[in-house]
Amino acid sequence: MATMTFIQAITDALNTQLKNDDKTLIFGEDVGKNGGVFRATDGLQAEYGKDRVFDTPLAESGILGLSMGLALQGFRPIPEIQFIGFIFEAMDSIAGQMARTRYRMNGKVGLPITIRSPFGGGTHTPEMHADSLEGMIASVPGLRVVTPSNPYDAKGLLISAIKNNDPVFFLENLKLYRSLKADVPEGEYTVPLDKANVVREGSDVTVIAYSAEVNESLKVAEKLAKEGISVEVVDLRSLAPIDSATLVQSVSKTHRAVVVQEAQRMAGVAAKVVSEISEKAILSLDAPIGRVSAPDTVYPFGLAEDDWLPAAADIEAKVRETLEFN
Repeated sequence: MATMTFIQAITDALNTQLKNDDKTLIFGEDVGKNGGVFRATDGLQAEYGKDRVFDTPLAESGILGLSMGLALQGFRPIPEIQFIGFIFEAMDSIAGQMARTRYRMNGKVGLPITIRSPFGGGTHTPEMHADSLEGMIASVPGLRVVTPSNPYDAKGLLISAIKNNDPVFFLENLKLYRSLKADVPEGEYTVPLDKANVVREGSDVTVIAYSAEVNESLKVAEKLAKEGISVEVVDLRSLAPIDSATLVQSVSKTHRAVVVQEAQRMAGVAAKVVSEISEKAILSLDAPIGRVSAPDTVYPFGLAEDDWLPAAADIEAKVRETLEFN
């Protein structure tokens, strides 16, 4: 075991797969000598050479187009989109081509591509750098969308994504990169895709979240435990597909649910979770499902983002409201 930050766990996962499989390639803007804007690929070009870890032009459409060609030739590309707000330039490659390939080829051809991209607020980035666009990406059929909330899952889920034979969009929350540390096993291990995780057991209410909001939810659970309120916290981990079975099992036990996302309220992953619970566990509920999100506005400039982003206080207020319903 080694104690790692979130970003160190990402780097370790990339290093592990580069070492274990010579068909694994990493490329993107400044990922080579510079090691990426957040140093996620720091030292990897020096270790594995410019043929396996290399820089590309500032052209997201080209990066994702190159990924598909390489995957069809037997490689396992790991392209980096430097910030999530730049993904629009590559959406045709993702939604129009990559996600359709297995269906188009009658199940005979997959594209083992893992797209990495940072997202999320709380670090006062410039415009277009912190948007939470996961709801849009998760709506694309044929594409897995994964986002870890801690260093252990970050490494294990990334290795699982790289080893998977279909495209995976792997989202890394900016705020978590250097704000969390945890024990992470050395060498290769995997955390299963498509599976949510109950990170804290409880009996009074279920809080369902993902990425940085899992940690905000755990703060609330710890605070309310001092008042005798038992909060179960479920980390989605996989945003597409949603692990409905774990959600239904938890809500059927607690009979109350609050769903949390950092993104704007309109549509999004939380809305999908609410609909899944409503369809499959409505008779288990003793109160309406609560929802915590950012407001339906354009992402604000840095000086205002702390007021705009959902925080522990917002989650606590919604949990109390749900518990008080009768």
